[in-house]
Amino acid sequence: MEVCRTAVVKLAVSDEQRDDLHETAEQFLHCANVAAEFCWSDRHYDDCVTSKAKAEHALYPDLKADTDLTANLVQKAIRRAVEAVKSGVDRWKKGRRTNQPQFDSWSVVYDKRSATFSRSEVSLSTVNGRAGCEFVFPVDSPTPYERYVVNDEFEFRMATVQYDDVTDEFYLHLSTRKYDGDDEEDADGTTDTEHQTVLGIDLGVNSLAVASTGRFWQGDDYDHWTREFEKRRAAMQQRETQHGHNALLRLGKRERAWRKQYVHTVANEIVTEATETECDVIVFEELDGIRERLPFAQWHHIWAFRRLYEYVTYKAPEYGVEAKQVPPNHTSQRCSRLDCGFTHEDNRDGEQFCCQKCGYEVNADYNAAKNIGLRYARKRQHKLRSSPKSPNGDAPVDVRINGGALNGTSRRHIAAD
Repeated sequence: MEVCRTAVVKLAVSDEQRDDLHETAEQFLHCANVAAEFCWSDRHYDDCVTSKAKAEHALYPDLKADTDLTANLVQKAIRRAVEAVKSGVDRWKKGRRTNQPQFDSWSVVYDKRSATFSRSEVSLSTVNGRAGCEFVFPVDSPTPYERYVVNDEFEFRMATVQYDDVTDEFYLHLSTRKYDGDDEEDADGTTDTEHQTVLGIDLGVNSLAVASTGRFWQGDDYDHWTREFEKRRAAMQQRETQHGHNALLRLGKRERAWRKQYVHTVANEIVTEATETECDVIVFEELDGIRERLPFAQWHHIWAFRRLYEYVTYKAPEYGVEAKQVPPNHTSQRCSRLDCGFTHEDNRDGEQFCCQKCGYEVNADYNAAKNIGLRYARKRQHKLRSSPKSPNGDAPVDVRINGGALNGTSRRHIAAD
């Protein structure tokens, strides 16, 4: 199994290297924006250029001549723009709002051709040759750095250099990978997925996440501190001074760090829930169009949903667990009882679910979490054809689900469906 991790490492950068890195980032973003303008069309999504080869063929010679970037960095900037345009085209095809990508956030993407990685430093290509920067580890040397940067088991893949204008520091977001040789594979080389156990996860506003085991991660604390940060930010914005501006920047940094740590904690607990209940797969609903499905969700909810899935995706493989997604349609309206499955919009009333056919009553988010797990399980049966079934023949794998009344404030395992 492939285990991928990203470690954020502070870089020791000299004054001369700072100037070179700033100029490199400016030219890199220039290339990306030129490429985005070339690839994007406001007329129709079919007129947009989504081929990396076509974009590079048209843009590379001029951009290479107009900048001091190495060939690889010019190519990376063009490809970054093409990927952003592809994402916009996908949204456009689905009838969602989108526009031409704009790159103004300080960042430069490196791979093994434009950067040389070691366990203690990195050599980065710049507009003025190579810049060798040592890693600056915290005094307490936290586990992520030890395991993902210092550990020889992890292979360096690529990295993104970012600059924090509040602290005036440079950081390397280093992508690493290792292969776990413990996977058992079939004769054809595919991983054996028989006897898998699925954990369904539903995402919502009142409850940030709900598991098919009946565990709830409430969103009250998250919403409370979001409102507190908004109040403080509003008060600081009234101070039209440089001191107030600097304080606002520091507050923004603290808020971003708090959000990431909060979601990291929930992600860790979801993975722990999966391992403690012996689940092999954690299944989320697809996040495309989640704004339309959750009209009361604010931007910080959507941000948390996307980060939560990303964090679980890279944390879970280390424990032998996969993270997957399934289409979300009707998961909140369908009865999750294995012998029913009746789907109707009247089944859900706010936070409560009551099947109009069989009378099954349960928390609506919990019912949706079970349906998400079941949807993946049934799909796997159709693909594998050899997975064991539950006694009533409805679930193709051992989907860990519990029925009964849940109050949404505690975790209770009650009688199975």
